Amino acid sequence: MFLKKSNCEKDLNKEIKNRTIMAKVKYYYDADTLSYRKIERKKKDVYRKTVFGFLAAFLLAFIGFIGFSQFLMSPNERAQKRELDNLKLHFELLDKRINESSRILLELQERDNNVYRVFFEANPIPEEQRKAGFGGVNRYKYLEGFKNSTMIGNATKDLDILSKQMVVQSKSLDEIVSLAKEKEKMLSSIPAIQPVSNEHLTRMASGFGWRNDPFTKARKMHKGMDFTSPKGTPIYATGDGVVIRADGRATGYGRHVRIDHGYGYITLYAHMTKYVVRRRQKVKRGDLIGYVGSTGRSKAPHLHYEVRKNGHAINPINFYYGSLTAEEFNAMLKIAEQEGQSYD
Repeated sequence: MFLKKSNCEKDLNKEIKNRTIMAKVKYYYDADTLSYRKIERKKKDVYRKTVFGFLAAFLLAFIGFIGFSQFLMSPNERAQKRELDNLKLHFELLDKRINESSRILLELQERDNNVYRVFFEANPIPEEQRKAGFGGVNRYKYLEGFKNSTMIGNATKDLDILSKQMVVQSKSLDEIVSLAKEKEKMLSSIPAIQPVSNEHLTRMASGFGWRNDPFTKARKMHKGMDFTSPKGTPIYATGDGVVIRADGRATGYGRHVRIDHGYGYITLYAHMTKYVVRRRQKVKRGDLIGYVGSTGRSKAPHLHYEVRKNGHAINPINFYYGSLTAEEFNAMLKIAEQEGQSYD
């Protein structure tokens, strides 16, 4: 009886095993033979499934490890990580600001070279001078070996370059300011107006060039311009400067004034009835310096006016751009070109 039971158990186990094996075997229906055929598993497919399974398991394990390591991080480590992430973000923002500042500085450099320095007749700053001092030695080696060394090193280098260029540009602007002040001073100093205003002017009697001497009747170089006006007509300084002579001791000029305007320019005002300035006195353009007269070698009341540059007399008609319109200048030019007799 026990033997019979044992055989039955063996048969049952065998049947279960066979059914399990059959469950693992898959079939497909063949329409040609009208029968079921066994699906053969290829080794390549088995290998592929094994590899994909292994990779999936590895990926899941890696993700789990990362999450688990984050979970296992201490509060201090989490704080340090947040701080590092925050620093990285700040470096990225700093890099953007450096790039924007570099762009603005580049525009300023272009205006400096192509506008400001051209206007004030100064040489442009070479590109090599603006970017000098950053080649050769690796001065950022101390920043190497860290997790974000490249980012930190680039930001530090860009800041250094920007700082150096700003120093160069700052010095250049200081020079431009100095040139502007000097230009303003020069423009104020160079003779630019008539010494006698049009409302008091009778006429322009004689211009610059070869003229007949009123006393000898011989042709003589007339080194200035003669303005006929009533005696006592005001005479004005034609530019900023310093009075270097105010006396009546010069032969032929009678009472006269000479003003040194700097930059090689000197103006002379002759035949005055009276001068109201003294030697070494500073004057501004338009200041009253005396009155028209006929002292010295003169035929009638008038002002003899000269402009000298580096010791040489030059035509004063080129220095009235500050007080004459285009029509008035053309009219004066026609009169000045006429050869006649001077008044002194």
